[in-house]
Amino acid sequence: MARYVMALDQGTTSSRAILFDEAGGIAALEQAEFTQHFPQPGWVEHDASEIWETQLAAARGVLQKVGASASDLSSIGITNQRETTVVWDRATGEPIHYAIVWQSRQTMAICEELRSRGLEDEVKRRTGLVIDSYFSGTKIRFILDAVPGAQERAARGELCFGTIDSWLIFKLTGGRVHATEPSNASRTMIYDIRAGAWDDLLLGELNVPREMLPELRDSSGIFGETDAEWLGAPVPIAGAAGDQQASLFGQGCFTPGSAKNTYGTGCFLLMNTGDKVPKSETGLLSTVAWGRDGQLEYALEGSIFVAGAAIQWLRDGIGLVHQAGESEALARSVEDTGGVYFVPAFVGLGAPYWDERARGTLVGLTRGTTREHITRAALEAIAYQSRDVVDCFQADANLALDFLRVDGGACANQFLMQFQADILGVPVHRPPMLEVTALGAAALAGLATGFWSDENELRAATTVGATLFEPRMSADQRDALYADWQRAVERSRDWVKG
Repeated sequence: MARYVMALDQGTTSSRAILFDEAGGIAALEQAEFTQHFPQPGWVEHDASEIWETQLAAARGVLQKVGASASDLSSIGITNQRETTVVWDRATGEPIHYAIVWQSRQTMAICEELRSRGLEDEVKRRTGLVIDSYFSGTKIRFILDAVPGAQERAARGELCFGTIDSWLIFKLTGGRVHATEPSNASRTMIYDIRAGAWDDLLLGELNVPREMLPELRDSSGIFGETDAEWLGAPVPIAGAAGDQQASLFGQGCFTPGSAKNTYGTGCFLLMNTGDKVPKSETGLLSTVAWGRDGQLEYALEGSIFVAGAAIQWLRDGIGLVHQAGESEALARSVEDTGGVYFVPAFVGLGAPYWDERARGTLVGLTRGTTREHITRAALEAIAYQSRDVVDCFQADANLALDFLRVDGGACANQFLMQFQADILGVPVHRPPMLEVTALGAAALAGLATGFWSDENELRAATTVGATLFEPRMSADQRDALYADWQRAVERSRDWVKG
C-alpha cells in the first residue's frame, strides 16, 4: 500500500523532492542547487538539462533517505518556477538553447514591438496579462530567432516548447507525454484564460507554430507514468501546477476572497476569485488558479520579481552577508535603516508598476551607513513591495484584508514577518509547515489517485500550530515609512535607456 506522495518542487535556484505522508506531514526532503547564468545585464538563463539532472537526483535521494521505493509512492505531483521557457528537440529530448528564466529581461525589444502594434488591450483581454518580458510567449520567439533553422523545425513539429512542468513530464515519461495544465499555460501570453485554449491570434502575432505546443490537461489527473529506469518502477504523474497556484491550493485558499503571499526568489500574492475571471485597474494580473474536472478556477495576482533574491545578492553578489540566515540578526542589530531604502529592481519592477526599465537602487546612504542598515533595508523592501500589491488587491476587490497567509523560505525570518505585519497594519498568519507550495502539488496528485479523498484532509498541516504576527507600529509611523519607500521607487524607474 502506498505510503507517500512525492512532490517535485522545481524552483529558480534549486530542484527539490519532498515526500508527504497521509497526514500531509513531511517524511523527507532532498534538494540540489543548479547554476545561474547571466550572459548579459538583465538576462537570466538556466541549463534545462542540469535542471532535469538535479531534479532526478533529488527524487532518487529523497526515497533513499527513508529507505522507500517506487512502490511506496501513490503518485508524483510537480510544481515549478513559472514562465521559464524551454525549447527542445522532440526526437532527442535535448534543449536547443538555454532556458530563458522568468526573471530575464532579454525579450524587451520583442515586447516593445508588440506594444507598437497596439496589442496591449488585446493581450490583457485574452490572457489577463500585460505585455512584459516576464511571460513565456516572447521567450519562445527569442529562442526561435536565436537558433538557426528553429522556426522551420518548430513548424514541422520537430521541436517542443514547454514551461518547466512540461519539460519534466516529457523527461520523466521518456518523451511519451508532452503536456501542461492551465495554471502554467495561463502564464505564457499565448493562452486564452476564458476559452481555456491556446490563442490563435496571439500565436500568429508572435509567429509561434501551434505544432510545438504541449497538450492541455487538468491540473489534477493522470498525465502519464514515469519510465521505470528513473525510480525503479513506473509511478503515475498525477498533478501539476505553477508554484504560486500550488501554494494557493496548499494554503487551502479554495473559496473566493482567500489570499496568500509566498516569499521566495520573488514574492507572489494571489487571491482566489472562484469561477469568475478577475479584473484589475491597478496593475495586477488575472490568471488561472487551477483546472479540475474540466472546470477552471481563477485568481488575481501581484507578482514581485525580487524578494529573497535580494538577500541572495547581498550574499553572492557583494558579500555583505556570509549566509542568508545572518540577515535577521544583522537587521535586528540596528534600530532602523538610518534612512536607507533599497529598491531591488534588478530585472525591472513587476506589479503594480510593470517597468522593465527600472533598476536596483540604494538611496539615503550616508557615511554612517553600515552593512546592517543595508541588510535591514533589503528585508524591509520585501515587505514594502508586498504592501504595494496588497493595496492594489484591496482597491480592486473593494475589501479590507483581515489577515495575510504567508509561506515560502523567507517566512522563517521573524524580523521580516513582524515588519510585514507592521507595514500592512494587519496580522500575518504563518503556517507551522512552510513547504506549502510542494504540499499543493502533492495534494493535486494525491487527490487524483485517491491517496486523499478530500482537500480538507490536509487543512491541519497548515493551520495547527500556526504563528500569528500582530502589527505593533503606529499608523503615522507606517504611513511615513511607506511614503519614503514610494519616493525611493520613483528614483529607480525608467533607468535603462534605449
